[in-house]
Amino acid sequence: ARKRLKALRTVVAWRGRAEWDQVMVGLYCGDSRLQQEALDRVSAWKSRYGPKMPLAVDCTAELIRCKVLDSSGRLKSHELILSYGLALVRFVNLITERKQKMVSVPLRQLAREVDLPIWVVDLRHELTHGKLPRLALCRKGCDVVLDWLRKTYWSRQLGNNLCEESEDEDEEQEGMEANAELNNGGWE
Repeated sequence: ARKRLKALRTVVAWRGRAEWDQVMVGLYCGDSRLQQEALDRVSAWKSRYGPKMPLAVDCTAELIRCKVLDSSGRLKSHELILSYGLALVRFVNLITERKQKMVSVPLRQLAREVDLPIWVVDLRHELTHGKLPRLALCRKGCDVVLDWLRKTYWSRQLGNNLCEESEDEDEEQEGMEANAELNNGGWE
């Protein structure tokens, strides 16, 4: 029985549920000071856990770091676009990479499979291959991705009820607005 118990144990970088919850709440609270403290804790986890760090935790931290930098007023618009852009491109690439098969599958199809709004993939495409989008669209993409991460990863990990159910109509409207911006060439 003891051998079976040892086999079921998983070593993680955080001390326990309380620390996990504290970091999750800190990341999503909106207070840049508390967010920075949560980011520092995630950095400590990363130093302990290295490449085993869950991609969702790493991506969340990168996106929150962008929001903290944005609220600090230290970066110019162009620098913020690049910062958000890198975090968004990395998120889409890492999240869809695990779904890639031996045959290349379009990112839009992979996004549908994980219930990620298609316009986020289109935003990633423009960031990678097109002209840089406006800062407002990068911010909106960051918010949508953070909400997606909260619902699909953070809230499910330890049974937390942090995410609030939003109405499908609101999400659909946001997606339509973002697609319109992408299609109308709303790029700087």
